[in-house]
Amino acid sequence: MAKIAVLPGDGVGPEVTAEAVKVLRAADKRFGIGLEFETYAVGGDALDRYGVPVRADDIEQWRLSDAILLGAVGGPAWDAVDASLRPERGLLQIRQSLGLFANLRPIAVFPELVDASPLKPDIVSNTDLLVVRELTGGIYFGQPSRRWEDADGRAAVDTLTYREFEIERVLRLGFELARRRRRQLASVDKSNVLQSSRLWREIANELQAQYADVALEHVLVDAMAMHLVKSPRRFDVIVTENMFGDILTDEASVLAGSIGLLPSASLGAPQEGSNGKRFGLYEPIHGSAPDLAGQNVANPTGAILSAAMLLRWSLDNAVAGEAIETAVSRALQDGVRTVDIATSGSSYTGTTQFGDAVARRIDA
Repeated sequence: MAKIAVLPGDGVGPEVTAEAVKVLRAADKRFGIGLEFETYAVGGDALDRYGVPVRADDIEQWRLSDAILLGAVGGPAWDAVDASLRPERGLLQIRQSLGLFANLRPIAVFPELVDASPLKPDIVSNTDLLVVRELTGGIYFGQPSRRWEDADGRAAVDTLTYREFEIERVLRLGFELARRRRRQLASVDKSNVLQSSRLWREIANELQAQYADVALEHVLVDAMAMHLVKSPRRFDVIVTENMFGDILTDEASVLAGSIGLLPSASLGAPQEGSNGKRFGLYEPIHGSAPDLAGQNVANPTGAILSAAMLLRWSLDNAVAGEAIETAVSRALQDGVRTVDIATSGSSYTGTTQFGDAVARRIDA
């Protein structure tokens, strides 16, 4: 049996997560995986129930599971709470507590959705890249992080700190993933300004000696922001620090046509004796979109494809993961669309109906 902790979260999170679970159940029925699901509160939902965005006891329970499936957290309803209690802080706590140091965000353009992208088809066609974002270091976790007021007025400070081991492990994963793909690795930094980026680049160059079969290039983050919308096809694997990766992947989401299409995996170190399996948290890259909640219009594709990544990375079941990915592709080929990717004037389907369409194609 494989235990999956389900964290629906806030806004549209419960809706898209329900469709991901639906599709996982269809895959379980076909392939006999033996999945068990248990649901927990997180984010604003947990804050309303328990007074904290995540409970320490729940995190300990999740350690005993095989993987975590997350919807989304946060929203305007919790903007006024203390910064330490914001739903997003709960997510950072989960990542750090469970050692989920690497975030994988594949960005591929479905041939059927080339016209859904705001960029020209000749730019986005055949785009297939993977961003590896360091997830537990950098400015989001550095100390001191505070604000104050003195005789000169209001002030604030955030600290960007990286240790050698934090940089080395995520770069090594980037090299390993590039070796499985097209053997090209772009390391993103801001080494013309930041000391942390100079260390990042130095370690990348040292590691390349162990991966001579992988072509390494260094790209400044501002240049990468331009390249992603100008020539995304030239990239294979991109590896970068926490904040840069956060920003660049949201930018890159427009390539596919909708932020609702893109999955992600937040992974820890390989488990001993597990043939490379990694404990992970899987979630679509979009936010909670509270303005869409309860309307059955959110695109669950990112959540469903995150479930496929869960099967691959945490359960070592590439066959079932591929079956989900194929079912999504076939649904799109057959013209099944949510409103965000529907062509102007055409009909579209709802969140639950899209999940149904994918689940049926797995059964078939």
